[in-house]
Order: sequence, then structure tokens, then C-alpha cells
Amino acid sequence: MTSAVPRFSVIVPVFKVQGFLRECLDSVLEQSYRDIEVIAVDDCSPDGCGAILDEYAARDPRVRVLHLPENVGLGRARNAGMPHATGDFLFFLDSDDTLTPGALRALADRLDETSDPDVLVFDYARTYWWGGTRRNALAHVLAEAADSTFTVAERPEILDLLMVVWNKVYRRDFVHKHGFEFPPGYYEDTPWTFPVLLSADRIATLDRICLNYRQRRQGNILSTTSRRHFDIHDQYERVFAFLSGRPEPASWQSYLHAKMGEHCLDILSKPDRLPPRDKAEFFRRTAELFRAHRPEGVAVAPELRVLEGSYAAYRAKRQAGRAGRELGRRAGQLRRAAGVRLTRGRTAPTGRRSLDPDLVLYSASSHQGVLGDPGAIYRKAREIAPQLRGVWVVRDEEAAALLPPDVEHVLLDSPQYRQVAARATYFVNNVNWPGGLAKRPGSVHIHTHQGTPLKYMGADLLERPGARHGFDVPQMLRRADRWDHSLVANLHSELVWERAYPCHFASARTGSPRNDVLVNARTESGRTGHGKAVRERLGIPAGHTVVLYAPTRRDYRRGGHVDRVDLARFAEDLGAGHTLVVRLHPSLATGPARGLGLAELHRRGVLVDATDDPHVEDVMLASDVLVTDYSAVMFDYADLDRPIVVHADDRGAYTASRGTYFDITAQAPGHVSRSYRELAWLLASGTWQDEESARLRAGFRARYCEFDDGHAAERVVRTLLLGEEMPRPATARVPAPAVGHDLLARS
Repeated sequence: MTSAVPRFSVIVPVFKVQGFLRECLDSVLEQSYRDIEVIAVDDCSPDGCGAILDEYAARDPRVRVLHLPENVGLGRARNAGMPHATGDFLFFLDSDDTLTPGALRALADRLDETSDPDVLVFDYARTYWWGGTRRNALAHVLAEAADSTFTVAERPEILDLLMVVWNKVYRRDFVHKHGFEFPPGYYEDTPWTFPVLLSADRIATLDRICLNYRQRRQGNILSTTSRRHFDIHDQYERVFAFLSGRPEPASWQSYLHAKMGEHCLDILSKPDRLPPRDKAEFFRRTAELFRAHRPEGVAVAPELRVLEGSYAAYRAKRQAGRAGRELGRRAGQLRRAAGVRLTRGRTAPTGRRSLDPDLVLYSASSHQGVLGDPGAIYRKAREIAPQLRGVWVVRDEEAAALLPPDVEHVLLDSPQYRQVAARATYFVNNVNWPGGLAKRPGSVHIHTHQGTPLKYMGADLLERPGARHGFDVPQMLRRADRWDHSLVANLHSELVWERAYPCHFASARTGSPRNDVLVNARTESGRTGHGKAVRERLGIPAGHTVVLYAPTRRDYRRGGHVDRVDLARFAEDLGAGHTLVVRLHPSLATGPARGLGLAELHRRGVLVDATDDPHVEDVMLASDVLVTDYSAVMFDYADLDRPIVVHADDRGAYTASRGTYFDITAQAPGHVSRSYRELAWLLASGTWQDEESARLRAGFRARYCEFDDGHAAERVVRTLLLGEEMPRPATARVPAPAVGHDLLARS
């Protein structure tokens, strides 16, 4: 229910955006948080915007429309809306941008948490017309300031953020007290942002993407070629006038003097901002402003000294810089080409170095460290075959720093890497080795894969053009030609890999080495031992039921991330005595996905974000039930014999885009939900752990964990590295299902 005084007054100035306006308004009005009013200002838009606004106002009482008699520009349109605002906080939203789902609830919660600061700064992502998304590069500034409220003097780095009005909400009483308003002009956000932040006694941050900043194909108004860019000088004059009238912020004169110089030179350097005939005048005006406001006794930064000279000198320096960069680019291309030739030469078999029969080269997850199946094989080899020398390939110094001190390693493409690659007999990896690594006669390549396949892989991706975006399938197959052994945990995997990678390897029915720890944790001692330690490390209260939510990426959405579940609602619906642990797909760990609420919910203790935990096996051991969709993690989790819920609310879209080898809803390892309501009911009612769940899980485990017996790592070491005999795992075969495996049936 909306209160008498709404929490937010969302002011939306509107001009010539009829193609984007509905999406903008829907993103606000369809938020789960409804304590808002929307003040839409029709800035005498000549298109259909006014009619669209009237339509929304007619059906939603929270929307109020102001039709201005003449076009006044963005800043003054915002001013027109402010006197009509009654909310606690002002939110200025541009009419072609959109709020992310759950944004207003997150903002309201953060305002409550910080006791209504003067300004709350939140994060945003640029969304491009071609579908790409890129998070604000300075998001770390928001995360580092999350502990408490502050002033600009205490955290001056807050001024390094983009000088815009729409990445903040403002306490209305604070704005009225200081009489802040937007001036006319092209760069109206500049003389608003600096005075507001410098005047605020309490600033708070929210490390969450709350707004999608639309990047239009033809750019925004500030990227057009026009003399209007001269407005930047007038706007900085207003900022300096503000400083001169307030003794305390005057200490910021030096900072803003440099900021002004950088900002103006940035505009001048862009080829599409100023007409060529106007650039000399723009430089002269900038230099005059720079001299007029230069603080006494302050040294000028080297990059700004061009403003102390002539425009001709500036142009000469720019041209010299471009020429230098071009030479550097060409030299870099030559060095890289020479490096490729050198690498190929050094990694090619020379016949002069004999293979070392005890040297094993390991890598996992694109050279990230001692992980997955290769990590389990390495640890077992150190235990039962200490004569084997195991060396890890890591991608960079950062990954090397995370290794235990007693792990021998080399950096990828280093001379040391080339030396051990030329001598190693055994190569163990869960993804392909670089293309430049030539397989020598007598060497043995063991490919462990990264789990049991549900979605299409390898050559089968040729049937899914969208899913293979970014994949070079022929190159994948050329690299797979080096495999000698392909580890499998079940007959399904054996059939899939032999179809998806039509190469000359032999399938090794060893089981999955990384899952030994899961198989051996089925006993009560395993649950209370390692799992208890992991819970303590993750900060999970003793006695809590731990729900692990592990969704996979979506190939039908650029970037791969789709919010299928409202995580805050999910954690709340689980209720007291439960902890929600979330682990995103590794490919989403560094993208914008965590900024859309996950990181902030983790900081507030609403849930635990375990995406960065290097060992997924540890996270599984700490949980009581797995909720997933189409992630291969379910095949591993079944080894634990703990309940699994499959949330398949978009199975049609997923299978159409990526393709699956069988219908997971027909051969599920537990109950299936097809809507969030069903998912919440399964967990609230206790159905997730009933007898039917156990029956489904037993059948699934017998089919897809048939070679996992807790001795997979030992079996690999003894049979494939040492050449010893070891019994194959006992299997509990079940009849092939009557449904699914359509693709395999056609092979």
C-alpha cells in the first residue's frame, strides 16, 4: 500500500523518446516496491510522448503528467517537476533509461539501513543497442564505501564517478534547504553534481546495478557535433561561483580546476564533438578559464600543461602522440607475430629432448589453479605416487599467488612452460590445451571434462548457431585430436563425448575424480566433518538448513545472465532457520550479474554469495538441498544423495537455444518446479525431501553416477599414469529410459 508521503518521487523529463518511453515507465511502475509517485514532464515533445504519458496516468494513479507549453530542455524540465514532488527522496530518471528489477526495493532498504542520508549513490550498467552490457568501471568505489555514511572530504574518490544526476537519489528536504536546481544548458548535470556532493553531510553508496543506461546507436545528445559543447565553460563557471561563495568547499578549487581541464580536453579530443572550424576557439576559451581559476601555488599536472600554450602547440602534440601510438601498434603486431612463430617453433617436437616418464603437466579451468578433476588427480598422485613430478600451468602471476606454496608451477607461454611442455609425458586438463602445443609421440593426454553433459557440446553445437556464438568448433575438434583418454562417470557421457568429439581417444570408465569427496561424504561423519568446516568458513549459522541455488547461463540472452528468481524474495520465503547460498556459473562471475543485487544481498547478510569459492565441491558439502535448472552440477550433487529440485520455468527457451541431450524434467533427480510459486511451495511444504524425491534421486544416481565409487582419482593415477591394474567400479545399471536421448538415438 502506498503511504500518504511516498518514499520516492521519480521525476521523468520526456522529449522525443516515444520508442523507449513505455519501457522506461514499465520498469518503474512494475517494480515490486510500490511506494512511489511518478512525475512525468512532457517537455513539449513533438512526437507521441504526451499521449503515452496521458495513457499511463489514466490507468495508474501514481503517475502525474505535466505538459509544458514550450520546450525548455532537460535541466529545466526536471526543475518543473520538483515543486510537485512530495516524496522523501527525489529520483531523476531519463526517459530512455530503465530501472533493473528490484532496484527500488534495494534503494529503500539501503536508505533505511543508513538512516536517510542526504545522497545515496548507486551503480549502473551501460546497455548497448546491439545487446551488450557493461558495468560501471568504477563500481569498486561504491563497494569500498559501503561500511558507513561519509562526506566528500572523507572519500574524495566519489567525485571520480560519472558526473550525472541519475545515478543518485536525493533527500528532498536536503535539496530544498540548499535551493539546488538545474541551470539551462547542455551540460546541466555538472553544476548540479559537484555542489550537491560537496554540500552533503551524509553520503551513502549502494553497490548494486539499479539502472540501465541506454547507449543509443546514434549516441546521446552529448555525442553530437555542435557548438553547444561550448556550454561546458559556462557550467564550470557556475561550479567555481559556488565554491567562491562557500568557504569550506573552497579547498576543492584545485581538484575542480584540474577536473575542468580534463573534461574540456576530453571534449576537444573527440573527433565528433566540435565542428573543425570551432576547435581553436574552444581551446582558447578553455585555456582562458583554466588560467582564470588556477589556484595560487598549485603545480599543473603534466597532461594539462598544454592549456598554458597555444592551440598550434596542442595540435602538434596530439599529432605526435597519434603517430607514436601508430608506430607502437605496428611494433606490437610484429612482436606478437614473431612471438607466435617462436612459440610454434619451441613447442614443436624437435626430437632432441626425450620425454620424462615421471613428469605430469596439469591445468584446470583455463589455467586458474589446482581445481576440479585435475586437482583431485594431482593430490592423489602426490599421495600414492610421489615419484611423479606434477607441474601446474597457471595463466598469470595473480593465479600463481593463490597456489599453495609447495605446488610447482609455470606461467602459460613462459620459457619455463615451453621447457616442461617439451619434456612431459602426461598432460591432464579439463579444458583443451592451447593450440600451439604440439603433441609429441609417446606423450599421453588425459582429458577429464568438466562434468556430465546435459546441454549440447562440441560438434553438436553446429546444430545451434546461437549457442556456438564465440566457439570455433573446428578448432575445438583439432585440439581434441590430441586426447588419448576421456574420463567418464557414466555411459551417457561416454556416448555423448564420442559423438560430440569425433576424434581418436579411448573412453576411460574411471568416474569423476573431483567427486570422490562427495561419494565419501554420504556418511554422517562426512556431513559433520568437512561440510561443517565449510559452513563455518562461509559464515552459515549452526543448525541452519542450507539451500544451494546454482543456475547456469542462458544462450538465448547476450551475456548469458537471466534473473529467473528474485533472490531477496527467495531468501525471505525460505524463512527462519534457513540460509540461501548462491553460486553463479563461472562465466558470469566477472560480468554485471553480481551487481544486479547478489553482491549487495551478500553484504547485508541476506544470503551467501559463494560464486568465488574456488572449490564447488566444498559448497556442495555445506548444503542440504540443491536448487538448479540445467546446470551440470546436479550430476555431481547426486553423488551426495541429498535432495535436488530442478527449477525449469524456461525449459522451452533453453532447449530451443542451446539444445539438451535429454529432457531433464522427464528424468529429473528430484521434484521439478515450473514457476516460482511451485518452487516456493516445494521448499515450504517439505516436499523437497519426501519419499518421491528420494526415489527419483536414486534412479538418477544409478544412471548418471554409475562409475563414481569414491576411488576415481586413484583409478586414474594407477591405471593411466602408473600402468597398474585396478578393478573397474561396480555399476548398478538401470534400463535406458523410454524418453529422451533423442539426439543420441539418431547417431
